[in-house]
Amino acid sequence: MNRHILLSMALLASSGLASAQNYPNRPIKLQVPFAPGGTTDIIARVIADPLGKVLGQSVVVENKAGGGGVVGANETAKAAPDGYSLGIATVSTVASNPAINPKNPYNPLTDFTPIINVAATPNVIAVHPSFPARDYKEFLAELKKSPGKHSYASSGTGGIGHMQTELFKSLTGTYITHIPYRGAGPALNDTVGGQVPMIFDNLPSALPFITSNKLVAIVVAAPQRLSQMPNVPTFKEVGLEPVNRMAFYGIYGPKGLPKDVVDKVNAGVRKVLEDPAIRKRIEDTGSLVVGNSPEQFAAQIKAEFETYQKVVDSAKLKLD
Repeated sequence: MNRHILLSMALLASSGLASAQNYPNRPIKLQVPFAPGGTTDIIARVIADPLGKVLGQSVVVENKAGGGGVVGANETAKAAPDGYSLGIATVSTVASNPAINPKNPYNPLTDFTPIINVAATPNVIAVHPSFPARDYKEFLAELKKSPGKHSYASSGTGGIGHMQTELFKSLTGTYITHIPYRGAGPALNDTVGGQVPMIFDNLPSALPFITSNKLVAIVVAAPQRLSQMPNVPTFKEVGLEPVNRMAFYGIYGPKGLPKDVVDKVNAGVRKVLEDPAIRKRIEDTGSLVVGNSPEQFAAQIKAEFETYQKVVDSAKLKLD
């Protein structure tokens, strides 16, 4: 009897090893927790196809919008930890939203397995051309002159655009009404269409509209001025350094993901990011390529979550 049990355990162990060695042997889902068209979606689609070629199985991007990224992130958190259901981690899903929402259905520090941070990107306040301001000085003067008159679009309540705008409001003593959407894509569409006068968005999704003069960039969260917008100051330059935080786009899976799977996906993404053409596609959006270790990405998530907890506490922010 004992020999049968030992044999069964040995067979199970060897089959598990073979499974890890054979990963992946079917398509991998890469969940984007926002609607198509936003920066998260752009970054995911840039890396998905080449990553599939490196891993030998297709990587299929699926969009699951809602709750400022929480719905899609929660689906990734609750998935089987086998490496076939991964997600794109953003500041909204692992930091700003959990920090502001006491009923968030997952713990960003314990319910995921960080794999790699793919890219970091600046965030920008941009306005519709009809807005009565063309630079930061005029923009601030208009907001102070007309409190409550203007509104802003964001990717969703608790998302990074919402949180950074609320931080901006608290530091400048201004009041702008929040209009949350189910992702940056729909929020951008309505801002470009003039239904909402401004947006605080990630640069990659907003940049095409800025360069085509459909939106006017006012101020950017970045380490220094960007070559794509040399006349646009950073938040640090205008005296708002706490708002000068970039977003990130990484890959994670549910907690308990086997180390072999984590290492294989991490190595695969690093391989993809070595391609100059892929790097250029990411950098052309205004993003910076990162490509770090799982441990480094986990530390970044923790630091960002703790930062936004402080923002929520100090500014006494609450869900709308």
